[in-house]
Amino acid sequence: MTVLMSEDLECLSCLNGDLPLGCQHCREGGKLVLLITGSCGGGCWYCPLSDAKKGKDVIYANERLAGSKEDVLEEARSIGATGTGITGGDPLQCLERTERAIRALKEEFGEGHHIHLYTCTVDAEKALRLEAAGLDEIRFHPHLDDWDSLEGLPLKELMSRTSMHVGLELPALPGKERELRSAMGSAAAMGLHFVNINELEFSEGNYGMMKAMGYGIKDELSSAVEGSEELGRSLCHDMEGITVHYCSSSFKDSVQLRRRLMRRAERVASESDEMTEDGTLLKGVVDCNEPQKLMEWLTEEFDVPAELMRHDTEKRRLEVAPWVLEDIHEEIPYNCYIVEEYPTSDRLEVERMPLR
Repeated sequence: MTVLMSEDLECLSCLNGDLPLGCQHCREGGKLVLLITGSCGGGCWYCPLSDAKKGKDVIYANERLAGSKEDVLEEARSIGATGTGITGGDPLQCLERTERAIRALKEEFGEGHHIHLYTCTVDAEKALRLEAAGLDEIRFHPHLDDWDSLEGLPLKELMSRTSMHVGLELPALPGKERELRSAMGSAAAMGLHFVNINELEFSEGNYGMMKAMGYGIKDELSSAVEGSEELGRSLCHDMEGITVHYCSSSFKDSVQLRRRLMRRAERVASESDEMTEDGTLLKGVVDCNEPQKLMEWLTEEFDVPAELMRHDTEKRRLEVAPWVLEDIHEEIPYNCYIVEEYPTSDRLEVERMPLR
């Protein structure tokens, strides 16, 4: 049996073996997250999917509701995506749609664009169809009832027929250590390449069931479940014979998401925006009825260059470079703010600070 060496990663994540290639891309913020459908037959009570997505046949590319192939490709370009993680719901519920998405991504970005996929459907034939379409890595999340009996699923058959990387993706469920160790041992015996263990989190979609199962929140600053971190790290550090990666909830926010936001901010920021170290954008905002006239006045009165101003028709406001607006706001007869926004397609506002 191969003995692997464990190491600590960022934000209390840890690794025993070689980090799966899909995780390497995620770690750098280079993965497009493509929710191909919210439909799923798994029925996992701990599923964190939001109410806007759970059970609904919708497509999201990162935070963007996608209505076409071009929407997906545009979002991938906006972060300079080096790969895509296809998720759900269960992508195998919409097999042909998933095949088309894989082919479109490979055609647009080349064979080096790494694609991994999450599914709770352990079906060798469907997995092989996705491999033929271009899938590089597949991560199975068997139903909790099957964790003790993975040998009864067609995983070994798939391993004998595929060149994809194959792994398990499981939550660190407090109280289910025995079942988790059983699943991980079976994965090692069948020759799977890795097991990813994720810290369990509360969400709007699973809060009621999680509370009903007796789980509590780790601390006031987190949505993570009490005891999940300790279990995940323990499983990572003492497992033998297979790569194990424990991914903390704070890693997803503080490293993966932050780096993805920075990649997007670098590509979508205008000259009038200021990027923060967290990948958000600072904008100087003036609430006014006639932005075009105000732009002309600011140019005449204060020599503000046109490239440092922007008429935001979507939000019906004038944007002025924040460092410029801070200097001249007292001379402007309108409400002025410094606004912090995510660089995402929905441009979610984080904070709004009045300048007077």
